[in-house]
Amino acid sequence: MANTLIVGADVILTMDDDRTQLTQADIQISNGVISDVGRGLSPNGCMIVDASGTVITPGLVNTHHHLYQTLTRAVPGAQDALLFGWLQTLYPIWARFGPEEMFVSAQIGLAELALSGCSLSSDHLYLYPNGARLDDTIAAAAEVGLRFHPTRGAMSIGESDGGLPPDALVEQESAILEDSIRVIDAFHDPRPGAMVRVGVAPCSPFSVSTDLMRDAAILARDKGVMLHTHLAENDEDIAYSLEKFGCRPGQYAQDLGWTGSDVWHAHCVKLDQSEIGLFARSRTGVAHCPCSNCRLGSGIAPVRAMVDAGVPVGLGVDGSASNDTANMMAEARQAMLLQRVSRGADAMSAQEALWLATRGGAEVLGRDDCGQISVGKRADIAIWDVGTIESAGSWDPAALVLAGPQKVRDLFVEGRRVVADGQITTIDTRRVIDRQNALVQRLMA
Repeated sequence: MANTLIVGADVILTMDDDRTQLTQADIQISNGVISDVGRGLSPNGCMIVDASGTVITPGLVNTHHHLYQTLTRAVPGAQDALLFGWLQTLYPIWARFGPEEMFVSAQIGLAELALSGCSLSSDHLYLYPNGARLDDTIAAAAEVGLRFHPTRGAMSIGESDGGLPPDALVEQESAILEDSIRVIDAFHDPRPGAMVRVGVAPCSPFSVSTDLMRDAAILARDKGVMLHTHLAENDEDIAYSLEKFGCRPGQYAQDLGWTGSDVWHAHCVKLDQSEIGLFARSRTGVAHCPCSNCRLGSGIAPVRAMVDAGVPVGLGVDGSASNDTANMMAEARQAMLLQRVSRGADAMSAQEALWLATRGGAEVLGRDDCGQISVGKRADIAIWDVGTIESAGSWDPAALVLAGPQKVRDLFVEGRRVVADGQITTIDTRRVIDRQNALVQRLMA
């Protein structure tokens, strides 16, 4: 891998511990790591990337996604439904997926994320019809070139047992645990700089048993991997927890071992103050998905209260069937706007929204080697052109979520240029888009 020197950035938002901002500065990359940051760095035989007229941030971090859903955007019947009805409309379509659908949809979703400046993405895959495996999405991520944190999701309670998913989409719990062990042993890399880490992720408290939730936590800690699920997403979710378990979702999570720094929950729109305190004390992470929460009418998550209490919070795009796009810069802007509309115009700054999209997300995923531009950290770097029409007239080019591009100019992941001049360099996007559209036509037929 050639060493690279990025020179002359107008502003570098480092997201280091001091939230340092540098002007007219350079970044040197050596063997996938940031080796120097400062002004007037010597080229020393490096490949030169001119960053004049740009703002540089760490690569953005997506803490929650369902990549397979890029095949089911804007599905009639699901466009205007609340969560449970939305799921019941889409489950029969997803039941027709197979390995190719999982692979191609992951390629599209990850490429879309890369173009929005995202260098590290999690994924929550909880259904495996017709021979599909987590391996399919891991292979797609390797081709696109993003750092990847897939989670082995699962559903075990079908309609015949009072659950939401069709029986054809659920698995036996023993098989779920066995396959979780298989994918962890095959793909999980605990080392700094890892391109793949695997998590364990039963889908939700309303689609798996209490026994599986408890056993999954035991398994994950035995293997040294993280835990992920949906929690407290909307009013229906809270009502289900109270009826079935006799407690709120936060208490349910705590009782089953689902709190701690090795756990992150998606959504958490309806956490109350006691649950926020529990998550803060235990350092339990939250993946805030503002666009999806708006699309499904779930509500506004109490992010300001979470952050102020000390809860680790990152951002997630959620699936493209409930968001319709996967743009991390748009997610950061929406997170900021929702806190302002609910708490006032000073509730969240543009820089804090970007912090959640970078450093915050890296912390939630347990990646202290990512999410900041500092010597010794991984070279995951997003370069934003602020000479475009979106930034014209801006007095503060660093306020990207207020007046800036939502598509990245260049993206480096582990020092590799995955996006150059606004184009994916690693896959033939036109060919993949054509294949994706053909698969959609087959599903519709």
